Amino acid sequence: MSAALHSSAEPKPAQFRPKVALAMQDVDLRDALFSKRLKSRLEAIADCDFSEVIQDFSIVPNELLGDVDVLITGWFSPKINAEVLSRMPRLRLIAHAGGSVKAHVLPECWERGVVVTTAAEANALPVAEFTLGLILLAGKSALAASNLYSQRQTKIDRELEFPETGNYERAVGIVGASTIGKLVLERLQPFDFDALVYDPTISDAEARRMGARRVGLDELMACSDIVSLHAPVLPETVNMIGSRQLAAMKDGSTLINTARGELVDQEALVRELVSQRINACLDVTNPEPLPAGNPLYGLPNVLLTPHVAGSMGTELHRLTAYALTEVERYAAGEPPKFPVGLTDLERMA
Repeated sequence: MSAALHSSAEPKPAQFRPKVALAMQDVDLRDALFSKRLKSRLEAIADCDFSEVIQDFSIVPNELLGDVDVLITGWFSPKINAEVLSRMPRLRLIAHAGGSVKAHVLPECWERGVVVTTAAEANALPVAEFTLGLILLAGKSALAASNLYSQRQTKIDRELEFPETGNYERAVGIVGASTIGKLVLERLQPFDFDALVYDPTISDAEARRMGARRVGLDELMACSDIVSLHAPVLPETVNMIGSRQLAAMKDGSTLINTARGELVDQEALVRELVSQRINACLDVTNPEPLPAGNPLYGLPNVLLTPHVAGSMGTELHRLTAYALTEVERYAAGEPPKFPVGLTDLERMA
């Protein structure tokens, strides 16, 4: 990757200041990503016209693209294809202030020698934190206890009502040793959980290094008190959690999905949850949002949140900080910290 950073025809001077352009959804996202401090940080090492946010390359004049060295992209960036690259001969780095680059960075970028980086690890942190919180609350039967307390509005005998509740020696199954899945496993280690992991791409030794025991999907679903999904959406993972897997879950167990709704057969999930045999904490669904009147909105055993696990609010600044680190490294002639290769696209969400 370091060779690609020096792939321009002329050597860069010691005080090289790249020209940076922003490509993302809109100015509101720009303002959410860049605090005053982060804007000053970029201005200290690069030239960037913050008033220009590229939402559609086709309407941007060539003179504004021809001398761009770096693109900082955000959510819903326009696609960077061969035609765009032909208009940006100096482009050497795409620093994505977000997670997956699959939707906007096309293979032509790597073929042209452009370095691509991502802040996926930064975006994974709040998801892992949110998931850990859900796991701990699920283990304490917080949703059921809250509902019962609201119904009775009097003292609750917790030992009588929730004799199986607690986070000691609970089995937690992690489906997918992705970036987020690994972070969740790491955060589970200080607790007294029995961690299981299903991921056909890792070995038993790798699972042990993550503090978990590698098992098959069927065993994980049947043995776990709490199942948390962290797999990417691929042809082989769509509806990987179907009727058989849901039926195998223990009575009273909890399914957590902070990944993608497509991983679960939605109709099978609704049937299982309507029976109230199991519980669910769902930050994502399929479709998203669910249509008005969907039974999941009103079920006492379901916690629905509107896709809040990922970076939001102040957490967006972490994404920008990761992207700016890549710009700084590029300006200094150093290799990227979080590069994305062409083959990585296959495993991205």
